[in-house]
Amino acid sequence: MSKLNRRDFLKTSLLGVSALTMPSWINNLHAQTPIDNPIGANSDIRVAVIGLRSRGNDHINELLRCEGVRIVALCDVDTKVLDQRVAQLDQKGIKVKKYVDMRDVFDDPEVDAVSMATPNHWHSLGTIWACQAGKDVYVEKPVSHNVNEGRRMVEAARKYERIVQTGTQCRSSVGLQEAIAWIQAGNLGKIKVARGLCYKRRDTIGNVHLAQPIPSYIDYNLWCGPAPMPPLTRKQLHYDWHWVWATGCGDLGNQGIHQMDIARWALGVKTLSRRVWSAGGRYGYIDNGETPNTQLIYHDYGKKSLIFEVRGLPTSSTDGKMDNLKGVSIGVIIECEGGYMVNPNYTSATAYDNDGNEIKSFNGGGNHHANWLDAVRNRKVSDLNSDIIEGHISSALCHTGNISYRLGQLASAKQVEEVLNSLPNMAEAGQRVWEHLQANNIDLNQEKTYLGPVLDMYEGMELFVGNDKANAMMTRDYRYPFVVPDYI
Repeated sequence: MSKLNRRDFLKTSLLGVSALTMPSWINNLHAQTPIDNPIGANSDIRVAVIGLRSRGNDHINELLRCEGVRIVALCDVDTKVLDQRVAQLDQKGIKVKKYVDMRDVFDDPEVDAVSMATPNHWHSLGTIWACQAGKDVYVEKPVSHNVNEGRRMVEAARKYERIVQTGTQCRSSVGLQEAIAWIQAGNLGKIKVARGLCYKRRDTIGNVHLAQPIPSYIDYNLWCGPAPMPPLTRKQLHYDWHWVWATGCGDLGNQGIHQMDIARWALGVKTLSRRVWSAGGRYGYIDNGETPNTQLIYHDYGKKSLIFEVRGLPTSSTDGKMDNLKGVSIGVIIECEGGYMVNPNYTSATAYDNDGNEIKSFNGGGNHHANWLDAVRNRKVSDLNSDIIEGHISSALCHTGNISYRLGQLASAKQVEEVLNSLPNMAEAGQRVWEHLQANNIDLNQEKTYLGPVLDMYEGMELFVGNDKANAMMTRDYRYPFVVPDYI
């Protein structure tokens, strides 16, 4: 990717194909001091929700339960869902503006903050634009589509002194806060391994060979934004973008980011791992998806390891249920010298001794949007339960795992086994995956696995050691004019 100077960036990132005038907030980018955050009438925080389908609708409902906030605008490139959400709020007596292009939201002086639930490939640029326009941001997970994007988001939040919350809502769970503090205090001895599990059924997305029509009510140019804009070669535009590399990150970065974040939180690590490795495949069907439905990821933190497992197939070819490990299908298991802790959901955890006897349980949820709004009012980043830096690091662990996978070569079961045996605690995990695939009538002696390289990273840096291909995947080429800058 070529380097852009500041003037070039402003030109390319702010001028859309349909834009006739520069947004008024561009002038703020030349200011030497951060933009003050205006608060609306009656001290309410005026919020726009961007991206309105499933998770975006959740944002709307969560904001409606919060005090001192008004939803004043909605934005989506799909005018069908946009009109539907506007009508739903109208029925509640709430009148909002509606926008198709998020740049118009950022240009609106009556919007103080944005709550963003777009596809992954829009998270970074949308957040950066919002920060530059003086808006605070709640951005869904993963916060970025690649590692470089996440770092630029952190820089934008700091430079423009914006309050940016990551949508890893488990960080606001009182039960998990207490559980993590308890285990980090040494009550089960030293932590050895954090296991993240994402055993979630993912069926085929279908297999089409011809370009599919884009509905007239969707602005496909804006939907693609920073990503390429090829013909649609899958049955469904919405949601199934998760399983295509240009827009999604697979289940590791979809559901799995929650468990990756909790696992890293428990380990108490604040940087990327010193080594990362991944292997897996898309087994059981042939479709238009690209991301693996079965994946192993290893992150080396020296005396501690973070091991992640993705399974999209059921327990067996005759049983539609999902596997579990110590009763956990989607959650985290923390293994310590004196026992282990299981986190089977978003709000609870239970500690056991090495004989499986329960020692202590933790329960209690929290309101992640309310935590963000409180920080917006008091302007204290430290009050956020999941500041953008936390979201960046956890998202980047997903990205670096996927980089190893995507650089992988088709390998035999024996070749995969050799690598598994060379990595601490991975042989056992590999054996369980082998048995799982066999139960689904998949023979790894016949169906090959993508075996990724073990990638070393410079300590304290977001850079691979001696691997130009891996480092190139820390960013991407962007489609004019939707360019994530190389620097803030």
